[in-house]
Amino acid sequence: MTTEDTPLLVADSWLVLDGSVRSLERHVGRFTRSCLEVGAVTAEQLDGFWRETISVLPRTGAWFPRVELAGDPATLRLRIRPAPPRGEHVRVWVPDTPDHRRSPARKGPDLQSLTALRAEAEKHGAQEALLRTADGVVVEAASSSVLWWEDDVLCSPPEEIPALPGTTAGLVLDLAASLGVRTARRARRVDELAGREVWLLNALHGIRLVTELIGCGTTPGSGAHFTSWRERVERLRTPLDPPPSGL
Repeated sequence: MTTEDTPLLVADSWLVLDGSVRSLERHVGRFTRSCLEVGAVTAEQLDGFWRETISVLPRTGAWFPRVELAGDPATLRLRIRPAPPRGEHVRVWVPDTPDHRRSPARKGPDLQSLTALRAEAEKHGAQEALLRTADGVVVEAASSSVLWWEDDVLCSPPEEIPALPGTTAGLVLDLAASLGVRTARRARRVDELAGREVWLLNALHGIRLVTELIGCGTTPGSGAHFTSWRERVERLRTPLDPPPSGL
């Protein structure tokens, strides 16, 4: 187990529902790449760690496990946690300050400060907090990626802006491409999302529709695409392999 004082170098979480998962390979890839970039463990160690992790994941119930590279010296760890409640809609607070993360492209080092930011969002009546660049361009939320619709084009922030490579957002954008839906990378400030259908996406909730942007005077649009896409993504769960006998 980790403590609040343990240096968290890399982390990744995903949802397990009665032994089924979505995009586990994307989480494995993201966590593995980040660990190798840190350089504290080898590819062989990570391979063995993932085999053991997948074998011990619960096959019944709702769980939100987290893998970690933490401590000094760094150690690979698994935390099997009950899944928090899930939702389909979300209110988002827009802070006055820009994105403050030290390692925006690596999940882990900024988790504590992002948790504090979400706690601040709750004081404003929201469940999430929006992250923006110093000049106001939308990046993502504290624990979610951001996508939005401009007519029939599914949009995401510019690739050059440092951000976490979201597993669920990546899945949705790949799915859109396979269905012939146009996608685009566009720099947008919050006021430019007025009247647009805006989504937050992460491994726990899947796709959530943004119903309110708090603290900015901007009102998002309705969810014309939301229900069909949420259901489509929810159907992409696949069963975990049975655990080895004897475990």
